[in-house]
Amino acid sequence: MTRVCFTLHVRPELLDEYIARHRAVWPEMLAEIAASGRRDYSLFAGDGGTIIGYYETDDDEAARAHLAASPVAARWETEMSRFFLGLDGRADQTSPPLTEIFHLTGRPAAASIHDESDAS
Repeated sequence: MTRVCFTLHVRPELLDEYIARHRAVWPEMLAEIAASGRRDYSLFAGDGGTIIGYYETDDDEAARAHLAASPVAARWETEMSRFFLGLDGRADQTSPPLTEIFHLTGRPAAASIHDESDAS
């Protein structure tokens, strides 16, 4: 399983509309995302129109290819393209993933630290 995180930049004056559109994503688009193999998909809004996205997948190349070939995803991405700043192409195809530098799950528990009063 691969975790993918990315950033996008939405025109600040369109951020409220962008958020509203994601509260009512088309059911057929949700089905395409699921069919692509992306799961646990989340978007977060930050200051100034920064969007942070996250999803998990078993094969990100296959997920991108599935969405690239989907007429539903093409319609969604065409409608959404006006929201983005500095994006060359479809958001689902051109958002470069961020490099993961830390993940808590699977790490060994920290060794407990005892003060001198615990030592016997």
